[in-house]
Amino acid sequence: MDNHCNMSWENRLYAFGACFVIGCFLSIFGTIEIWLGKWSSFAVLYTLGTLVALAGTCFLRGPMSQIQKMFDKDRLIASIVLIASIILTIVCGAVLKIAILALICCVVQFLAFTWYTLSYIPYARNAVKSCFSGVTGVTCPC
Repeated sequence: MDNHCNMSWENRLYAFGACFVIGCFLSIFGTIEIWLGKWSSFAVLYTLGTLVALAGTCFLRGPMSQIQKMFDKDRLIASIVLIASIILTIVCGAVLKIAILALICCVVQFLAFTWYTLSYIPYARNAVKSCFSGVTGVTCPC
């Protein structure tokens, strides 16, 4: 944990929780924009929600530690896919205004963020892979 923060562990948990909730609300509001046909707003709000939720994790470990952990061997692919999908969601939705590509990038962003988050919970990825294999009969290669 970075030693540059004077917050207590309890306050760090509150800050993380607040960022996570705000991030979820931003993503939900972004999703509502789909039904209004506002693809640029959707891309920006949904991605902002992901970034705020991700920033909240910095309260738990500290920003430098969190950035270093993002690129650990176990999280490297998920982190790269997450960063690429964040950029592509903004480009496709706000710059190119190609709705279907923005939506696809958003789904990839959600899946990458979920997979990244599961990497912090012991055996969570194995449980998800096992459930996937049980439901589909296909062994997950990841």
